[in-house]
Amino acid sequence: MPRNDVPTAWDERSTLLTMLQYTRDTAAEKCRDLAEGRSGEALLGTSPLMSIGGVVNHMRWVEHSWVENRFVGGPDRGPWTDESPDQEFIDGAEQPLAEILAGYEEQARVTDAIVADLDLDARSATPISTGEHPTLRWVILHLIEENARHNGHLDILREMADGVTGD
Repeated sequence: MPRNDVPTAWDERSTLLTMLQYTRDTAAEKCRDLAEGRSGEALLGTSPLMSIGGVVNHMRWVEHSWVENRFVGGPDRGPWTDESPDQEFIDGAEQPLAEILAGYEEQARVTDAIVADLDLDARSATPISTGEHPTLRWVILHLIEENARHNGHLDILREMADGVTGD
């Protein structure tokens, strides 16, 4: 299915969720036709954890953390630990890219199901560092920002891996 950033309706919820999905689809597009084994390569000498697979896996687990864990107060199932706070990057470099993308798609389905019936003004179960409980609107916007930033990383990593560029 081609990426699409035009919502089916122009209300706030449709626009936010369309843009969130667009950023997810963009990450998957950055991985399309990448040669087997290239997703785990750390191509930036100063960033040994920064691989295509690592970044996509990070995006998946960040979405879990913000929605399932922080927003609704569910358990943190993320791979990180106190001893290995960046484990999602490590795992993403070691796992097959198809597995990482499937996990990210599944996380998107879980997130979409959770937020489907929630009001955008609903507040998170867990406060952020300021002590405030952000709204669902803020969490969705935060995920869009996070994904957009990491899609920029994927742009660079993909170009370094095999020269592929694109929107």
